Amino acid sequence: MDAKGKPTMVTLNELLGGTENRSKVIHDCVELIDAEVKDKSGLAGMAIKAGYAVVNGIKPTFTAEAVDHLLDDFARALDPTYQEAKASNKTVAAYLVEHKSRVADALLAITDAKVQRAKTPAVVKTYEKLRGTAKQHVEAAVPRLGKLLEKYDR
Repeated sequence: MDAKGKPTMVTLNELLGGTENRSKVIHDCVELIDAEVKDKSGLAGMAIKAGYAVVNGIKPTFTAEAVDHLLDDFARALDPTYQEAKASNKTVAAYLVEHKSRVADALLAITDAKVQRAKTPAVVKTYEKLRGTAKQHVEAAVPRLGKLLEKYDR
């Protein structure tokens, strides 16, 4: 409760990034990413699967470590949309799907900035190859992301 007795809104960073949930959230995010990559098909799917294999071949724990590293930034970037979803008459998942373009832009702004500072050339090269179609792939993952957020929503 705030000073006026109104319930305070929990931020997405507090919900996901706290020590209580963080390791579970990271595990669930890695599963989400694995499922999204597995579901890709066609030539673009082959490129994504190959890129994912390269990144994970460099370091098998890369995905989990990347999620851990990005989680707080992602949560802060998504928090405004999450708060809007909580204030709406829709589920978080439905609201995010409705605003999937905005969700994708928020997440990709974080990864774009991080890749500019990356020290592993293979990671940078792989990201740059896939970046052109990244938005459509992130948008495709939004339904799973919404369900993941709902899992931890209080």
